[in-house]
Parts: sequence; C-alpha cells; structure tokens
Amino acid sequence: MEHQTELILIRISGIDRPGLTASITEILSRYKVDIMDIGQADIHSTLSLGILFKCAEEVSGNVMKDLLFKASDLGIDLRFYPVSPEEYETWVNMQGKNRYILTLLGRKLTAEQISGATKILAEHELNIDGIRRLTGRIPLDEKKASVRACIEFSVRGTPKDREELQHQLMQLSASLSMDFSFQQDTMYRRMRRLICFDMDSTLIQTEVIDELAMRAGVGDQVKAITERAMRGEIDFKESFTERVALLKGLDESVMKEIAENLPITEGVERLMYVLKHYGYKIAILSGGFTYFGNYLKEKFGIDYVYANNLEIVDGKLTGRYVGDIVDGKRKAELLQLIAQVEKVDIAQTIAVGDGANDLPMLSVAGLGIAFHAKPKVVENARQSINTIGLDGVLYFLGFKDSYLDERGRL
Repeated sequence: MEHQTELILIRISGIDRPGLTASITEILSRYKVDIMDIGQADIHSTLSLGILFKCAEEVSGNVMKDLLFKASDLGIDLRFYPVSPEEYETWVNMQGKNRYILTLLGRKLTAEQISGATKILAEHELNIDGIRRLTGRIPLDEKKASVRACIEFSVRGTPKDREELQHQLMQLSASLSMDFSFQQDTMYRRMRRLICFDMDSTLIQTEVIDELAMRAGVGDQVKAITERAMRGEIDFKESFTERVALLKGLDESVMKEIAENLPITEGVERLMYVLKHYGYKIAILSGGFTYFGNYLKEKFGIDYVYANNLEIVDGKLTGRYVGDIVDGKRKAELLQLIAQVEKVDIAQTIAVGDGANDLPMLSVAGLGIAFHAKPKVVENARQSINTIGLDGVLYFLGFKDSYLDERGRL
C-alpha cells in the first residue's frame, strides 16, 4: 500500500543565534523528510526562516509536536501551513519564468522611494520574491563621505507593459532623487565579462578638448562649435574637425600636463579595482583623444583604448587628426568587435556613457548605463546613475559591499 504524504510549510522567526537552523533541520532529519524548498534571511539579528517539506502522513503529527517543543526551548515563533498538491504544482510551474531584478540606488533610500517602486511593480502584477541590501550598513551620520544605499528586489511575473513600467520607474527616480535598474534575470546578467566606458565626463570630470582649447586661447570658439553640434546644426564629425583645427600650434607638452591633472570621477578607482579583480575586460571607447585614454589605461590597467589621434609634428599639434573618427556609430561597432575578439556574448557586455554619441553603444550592449548624462541620453537609456559615483555600476552588476575586500571598499 502506497504511503500518503503531506506538504507542510513552516515559518520561523525570532532572535538568531548559531545552531538554530541546525536544531530545526536535525528534527526533520529524524523523520526522513524531503526538503522541497528552504530560505532564510537575517535582519539585525532577527531570523526569518521558511522550510517547505514533504513527509509521510502518519509521522506529520510527531514532526510538528517535536518542532513546537524545540521552538519553545529556543524562544522562537514557529507556525505551520499545510500546502495542497495543486498549490505546489502552481508554484513549481512559475519557477524560472520571467524573472527580473529591480535595483534601487541612491545616497540614501527612503520609505517613499521604496513605496513608489513597489507600487509600480504591483500595478504591473509582478510579485517580489526576495529583497536584499547590497550596500554596507548605513551610518546614522548622513554627512559621512561615500554614503550610499542600494536595495535589490528579485521579481517574478510578466509586466503588463514593459516600456510603460520602465517609463514609470524613470519618472519616479527623477522625482525622488534615486537611480534604478530593471533587468531580466538571466544567466547572462550574472556573467557579464566586458565593460566599455566613454572617457570625457564619464571616467573623467572634464572634456579634454575644452582643456586643450583653453590653453590654446580658443576656449570660447570651441565651446560655440560644441553648442552648435548639440543643437544638431552640425554633425559630430564636422564639429570635431573644426574644433581640432583650432588647436593648431599648441605645444605637445601641454597634453602631458593636462593628463597628469585629469579630474578622475568619484568611484573610478574602486570600480576599476573590483572589475580587474573579478576578471572583467575593460575598454575605453571615446570621441576624445588616444593620448589621454592611454594615460588612463596605464593608471588603471585598462585592456583596450579606442579614441582619436591628434597629429603632432615637431612637438606641435598640426590642427589635424590621424585615422578615422570614433563617433557614436564607431563606438557601437568597436564594442561588438571587442566582444567577438574576447569571445563574449553581446548579452554579457556593459556600456557606460553620458553623451548622445554614446547612445548607439548603450543600446547594443547587454546592459547600457547612462552616467550623469544629458536628458536625451537618460530618456533613451534603460539604466542610469545620477546620484552617486561611477562605482554605482557595481550594484547594477549585483555586487554586494560584503563581497569586496578592504581595498575594494575604498
């Protein structure tokens, strides 16, 4: 005769201590039960443990009795919930389907921000499976340097309208001073391998051509051309050619002085250290100049630099460039080319930039992140970081502060 079985869910809460989970599972092991699912979370030493198990019907009463005695000894709360085979099958059929990760990031996170984000998820009939904090414990003194807060939601379901959900999250983040990322939770998301950065106003907090122009005494003229390009009156190639021509006669030594004093963006050193430590390939794809890209390459151990070459004759800039211009279209092509060389699936790539000429590579990459970007770029990018430094990228990749060693936490 076939034994009847029962499915039972137990939920345990109370003050955590070493050996608590071992005590509970030791009782279950006596009765040879099968564990169907288990999950545990610990918030400020308060334990929340759930175990779904299957056992023979004739022993279920003894299992529950022994567990209740142990819970009383340990001073914890333990509750039982029977689960029907139909409920279990429904749960099984939902596994692995349409999973997403919503990441919220900012200098601090408030109840209003979390309420707004979770309300949007609910409106799109998405269920939250889990919540975890990626940043370290938040100090009470908000004025301390490098304070940031990041929470990651594991979400399941099918959004009613993915584009509308994205738009709502974007509006919420803009109004409540936070950043967000909404990504499909696939194996590729957990196995990113190549990251490509714009340089000017991304890795560094300046536009090098403006620095060169100021030293050449043509700062206002170059700025005027840049503004014309931003208004769409001239394209990038035409504006680039005009601006470079104005640098004619500038001494090569000026480039060295600028390179040695580049204002590095907040979080770059920490980000580069972690990416290198975990084996990422790193590229600079820039509409700026190779000279400065190579300086950063040496400083941070970057693997690839593609930018524009200024022609130098007898130690002076000629006002011309050498080779093809790296524009937006070329950046996207280079990202795909490097991915092929490194045998990396395009879904495993990341692109980070701030300008309109970064949009093509942001859209082609598996994860495109607009960083302190122009409004048009933020509107067209699926992820953006505006509230903290460039190391915020790490949280969109799923890194927790606790994964990183002391140097990585700098």
